[in-house]
Amino acid sequence: MSVKISAADVKKLRETTGAGMMDCKNALVEAEGDFDKAIEILRKKGQKIAAKRADRESTEGVAITKISDDNTYGVAIVLACETDFVAKNDSFKQLAAEFVDVAFNCKTKEEFLAADFGGVAVSEKLIEQTGVIGEKIDITSFERIEAPYVGAYTHVGKIAAIVGLSAAVDKADVLTKDLAMQAASMGATTLSYKDFDPAYVAAETEARIAAIVKDNEELVRLGKTLKNVPQFVSRLQLTDEALATAEQEAKDQLKAEGKPEQIWDKILPGKIERFISDNTTLDQEQALLDQKFIKDEKKTVAEYIKTYGDVEVKTFARVTLG
Repeated sequence: MSVKISAADVKKLRETTGAGMMDCKNALVEAEGDFDKAIEILRKKGQKIAAKRADRESTEGVAITKISDDNTYGVAIVLACETDFVAKNDSFKQLAAEFVDVAFNCKTKEEFLAADFGGVAVSEKLIEQTGVIGEKIDITSFERIEAPYVGAYTHVGKIAAIVGLSAAVDKADVLTKDLAMQAASMGATTLSYKDFDPAYVAAETEARIAAIVKDNEELVRLGKTLKNVPQFVSRLQLTDEALATAEQEAKDQLKAEGKPEQIWDKILPGKIERFISDNTTLDQEQALLDQKFIKDEKKTVAEYIKTYGDVEVKTFARVTLG
């Protein structure tokens, strides 16, 4: 004897799981009208699809943030999927918003994945929704920061950053948005050059110089202007001795050019500034405070922050697709 499945039952199951209407109806039929059993059937379907798509790359999706009402903590996550078509779907964006609400109360990614989402763990919900959507979906990034003042910025749902300040200064909302925008767009990986491991800097120096030398070989062949080959790549390497040597070399160059010694003081600062700029490319790429500020490249980010008074960046985090 077949069980009659009402439209209300199908609607309820669809609202609970997000599955398509026919999938819900078929699950209820298979479960003989047992609602909980129908949910389990849909979840098992999701597990099968998830297993089949486990090796797929989830490089599309949504980056999203949530900040506490008192601006003292915030989270940023990426809900990833396989295609841009799914990522742009309103229901997928809504799912990301629901996930970030759960993430908001978690300290770590592990805690988040184990947290309750409508009666199941977040990790199980991901599998269930893989079955519903038909693509592998995953939480590929989870970041949480705490500070006296936290703000955020999200770029078209693809990149997000959260920034924590040491104090809630006047217009802290503007400052944190600018800094989060800087982190999102320029891809900083650390706060300051002082955070770099010397061994990492040494390896980067060797690799970067080798790459420029190789590029110059091609430029010579093409008869084009050669790139400057730096001695260093980070301010971490610019000891007092290194700067003194650079200054002496600049003086020797001015002397060779026949520049009057009485005007050297006007020329040397610019030359030393150029030397520092040419020899800190790693800092400018990866250290947030040492980057040129995107809204005013005459300032570094650190110099921009000083315009807000006695405040520092305590921490920041950046999440992105892929």
